[in-house]
Amino acid sequence: MAKVEIYTKAFCPYCTRAMRLLADKGVTPTEYDITFGGAQRQEMIGRASGRTTVPQVFIGDRHIGGSDDLAALDRQGGLDPLLAA
Repeated sequence: MAKVEIYTKAFCPYCTRAMRLLADKGVTPTEYDITFGGAQRQEMIGRASGRTTVPQVFIGDRHIGGSDDLAALDRQGGLDPLLAA
């Protein structure tokens, strides 16, 4: 199974939705809580090509984007193959 990473903030409904979708797929991602900013927030911005919203999801070396992007990828049938890689 591919490595899945997600940057989140506390009380973020979109983060919760993305985490739920991943859990439904049997995935426990590495979660980085950037509620208070810091170095991990700067890391996320760099990895996400300047995007500052959360969540930001990465599968392997691929930047998926946010919750809506993750859900769209799943609807299109592209999520399961990425997770299986």
